[in-house]
Amino acid sequence: MSKPLPTITLIGAGLVGSLLAVYLSQRGYTVRVFEKRPDMRKASISAGRSINLALANRGIRPLEAIGLMDVIRPIIIPMLGRELHDEQGNLSFLPYGQRPHEVVYSVSRGELNKTLMTAAEQRGNVTIEFSQAVEHIDYQRKTLTLRDEQSGQTRTDSFDILIGADGGGSAVRRTLDQHLNKMSREEKLPHSYKELHIADNGKGGFRMKREALHIWPRDEYMLIALPNPDGSFTVTLFMPDEGEHSFSRYQDKPTVQQFFREKFPDALTLMPDAADQYLQNPTGFLGTVYCDHWHLDDHTLLIGDAAHAIVPFHGQGMNCGFEDCFDLNALLDQYQDDWSQVMPAFQRLRKPNGDAIAQMALENYIEMRHSVNDPKFQLKKQVAFALENRIPNTFIPRYSMVMFHHIPYVEALRRGVVQADVLDELCQSATRLDEVNLEQGVEWARARLSPVTIE
Repeated sequence: MSKPLPTITLIGAGLVGSLLAVYLSQRGYTVRVFEKRPDMRKASISAGRSINLALANRGIRPLEAIGLMDVIRPIIIPMLGRELHDEQGNLSFLPYGQRPHEVVYSVSRGELNKTLMTAAEQRGNVTIEFSQAVEHIDYQRKTLTLRDEQSGQTRTDSFDILIGADGGGSAVRRTLDQHLNKMSREEKLPHSYKELHIADNGKGGFRMKREALHIWPRDEYMLIALPNPDGSFTVTLFMPDEGEHSFSRYQDKPTVQQFFREKFPDALTLMPDAADQYLQNPTGFLGTVYCDHWHLDDHTLLIGDAAHAIVPFHGQGMNCGFEDCFDLNALLDQYQDDWSQVMPAFQRLRKPNGDAIAQMALENYIEMRHSVNDPKFQLKKQVAFALENRIPNTFIPRYSMVMFHHIPYVEALRRGVVQADVLDELCQSATRLDEVNLEQGVEWARARLSPVTIE
């Protein structure tokens, strides 16, 4: 007779927590989810906190494996590349890839979260309790104290297995730090963000190119816009906290209005109330979480942003968290649900990849706000695509490895460094693609890189 499965206590009903609940329920676990926020399906999300997300292949595979992509497709919009807006309002388009599947999808965080929560509850062995904040965890007794955010009352509950999927500010990680006397590190980026909104054209249509991620790169800061199914765009301003152009400088309507008029004139035409939105909406925090202790024995585990929160500039926070769920499920298969083996194996597998995508996300911020304007950068993109066409299993642009393949992040980072050296050498004295010795590039790439299996 097989041993009965333990009950899973999951902290956090966000994107990763809700998807993980689906995976675990499908394996036969009873899952109890405690979420600090109210049920967003009943209470409105506060303005300026939703940030649209980029769903890519790493996030799609876990959703397909669990049978959820069909219910999610109606709320996603394909983006084929970046539409760059200069200060004069001139446009240029940079495709993400060369193949039909090399597409990134815009999706509303809130709508996706609602869909995943409903999917979890429909499984029958998942319950979600909202407005429940973790106050204390006793890891020796395996109990947790919860506070009801509405009534203020507290209660103590026991757990068999506890999984913290409660985001970058994880209460589970904080209490684990205290218990182990090992501090995780939260490294704040000296930049923050404001979310804004471009309305539809009044008829449910789009006022800019629909199938693109729009970027207004301005070296030290940038504006981006992602499309929504209703014809609107979710817009985000990323900017330093201090300095000449910063959130500390622009704090009243005249200066904000002038800033947009000078730096984002075409965006201001599309959202004439940008200054009002800027002043009304909160300023969001950006940072990276570095944690070396993802589990305690065989009963407590961190997953998603709770273990490895990253900045949003590679569009991989959600995708990485979904890949966590996919890989954790595979490890449960491999070790036949023996959590004493699964938990350390999960950290060994995922932590190096979490560190790698954290580094690449920080680097991609520089690319998005600055490098995309550089003609040499654009030439290297063309050369990278040309080399990929010639040796597709050996030379894959780093962005493509991250967004469109399942090559581990740590390997994408390693190969990307080698490929960057090849591109630097090839493009050193060239200004056009026809001036680049592509055959030499093929020879160098084959000498320095082994072929990879493309899934």
